[in-house]
Amino acid sequence: MDSLIAKLYQSSKTIFTNKDIALAWKETNENNLKSKISYYVKQRSLLRLTRGVFAKDKNYNSKELATSIYLPSYISFETVLREAGIIFQHYDSIFIAGKWSKTVKIGKHSFVFRKLKDEVLYNPAGIVNQDNISIAGPERAFLDTIYLFTEYHFDNLNSIKWEKCFELARIYSNKELIKRLNKYYKNHAE
Repeated sequence: MDSLIAKLYQSSKTIFTNKDIALAWKETNENNLKSKISYYVKQRSLLRLTRGVFAKDKNYNSKELATSIYLPSYISFETVLREAGIIFQHYDSIFIAGKWSKTVKIGKHSFVFRKLKDEVLYNPAGIVNQDNISIAGPERAFLDTIYLFTEYHFDNLNSIKWEKCFELARIYSNKELIKRLNKYYKNHAE
């Protein structure tokens, strides 16, 4: 195996952006980078998933891909709420907070981006970075959801840490969000 490709395969990442590859290969010339990437895609050593985003092979991590399509972004909303047992409805799509509202299909995966204002999107509070993925904690995903949706049905709010929610709610600078948060809190406490 070629040493450039070996550098990528030694990484724990399954998804690489042009920037990731440039850093791994220490390539500063954009034209050289493009031609090298193109060569490895033709050799099938790299899999092109979408513009500027590549995988080692078909066994890539779809959540890692989700947060590599557009930057900045992080996994949130129904994807996190479902995994935390806060909603029970299953969705095949992965839901992501980003700069635009857009649905992207890559291979068999569907990625639903929901737009959040920059002050919220760029704020790392309540977001965990693990295994090359940025993902909202349950409280941040809950707040993201009630920020965008005035009425939302949650199946089980028992695991929500309300104190953390009220703390995180400040980053939204939104009085309506605080009203909705108070309403969910009161309804849950009853």
